[in-house]
Amino acid sequence: MNGPRTHLRLRVVPGAKRAGVVGRHGDAWKIRVAAAPEAGKANDALLELLARTLDLPRRDLELSAGRNSRDKVVVLDGLTCEAAESLLAAAAERGL
Repeated sequence: MNGPRTHLRLRVVPGAKRAGVVGRHGDAWKIRVAAAPEAGKANDALLELLARTLDLPRRDLELSAGRNSRDKVVVLDGLTCEAAESLLAAAAERGL
């Protein structure tokens, strides 16, 4: 690993009609995914959505905690905390 490493706290809502970044949820980000919470589908959808939103390759994201929970921690390689926060806030404002 080279460069910054960031841990994001997330609150995930699976099975949503519309996927996207909702906004802050306490000290975490609330994110909706359309995939159902079965067989890891919601986790995969979450990581794909984050990769697109943060403009990172999928391989640079790792689900480090909360595999079977709505509360998750995702590790991002190559992005500072400030940059991640800025990109998530912009996505929430645009409703993406």
